[in-house]
Amino acid sequence: MSTAVLAEGEINPGAHPTVEFAGLTFNIDTIIATVFAAAIVCGLGLYMARGATKGRPTKLQLAFEGLTGWVQGQVREGMGLRTPRGVVELCVTLFAFILICNWLAQLPGHALGVFPPTADVNLVYPMMLVVIIWVNVAGIRSQGAKAYFGHMAKPYAALAPIEFVTLYFSRPVSLALRLWGNVFAGGLMISLIALMPVYILWAPTAAWKLFELFIGLLQALIFTLLTIIYFSEAVGSDEGAHH
Repeated sequence: MSTAVLAEGEINPGAHPTVEFAGLTFNIDTIIATVFAAAIVCGLGLYMARGATKGRPTKLQLAFEGLTGWVQGQVREGMGLRTPRGVVELCVTLFAFILICNWLAQLPGHALGVFPPTADVNLVYPMMLVVIIWVNVAGIRSQGAKAYFGHMAKPYAALAPIEFVTLYFSRPVSLALRLWGNVFAGGLMISLIALMPVYILWAPTAAWKLFELFIGLLQALIFTLLTIIYFSEAVGSDEGAHH
């Protein structure tokens, strides 16, 4: 979370501890939190894979299998058998990673300054770029460059600039800012609640944290669903290919 609560009771939205290197500024808290979230996702995945069984699956295995099955169903519905290689894996990873990032505020590390890195645009923009670049590469491979870019001029060539702005600016930016805005606002609310008197602090904090858990799950779900939709539009479905 990019909000710092100062000792005198002030809140500075967007404040980060930074370090300069090679002429670039790095937000240390975002980097640490991102690595921490990635380590959790990888650790849970490896732990689940080592103990995976068919007979008596663990709760963690059931959670991963449920997530994978849901993503496969959404991808199959949108793309049929034309699913590009790695899309399911990408979407499963995105959901798990974003969810852990969003939920970092609920872990004990929050008190130590480990905040949700998705509240920093310096993480969500690169995530958005990965998705958009992958979507375009998959679309070109599936349809060919001429057909893929040619659809922008349909039904009228005059609409091509609008379609271009929509595909390569409006959608990507909204995808990133939707995630960032909700997580940032949630962290800001927690910081504001922390300024309340101690004798009433527990009630709003508990209620808001439950709500923030739900919002974190919802934002991971929306980001993943929109990613699947973008791939579906770029690649098309088997039914669309037959018509």
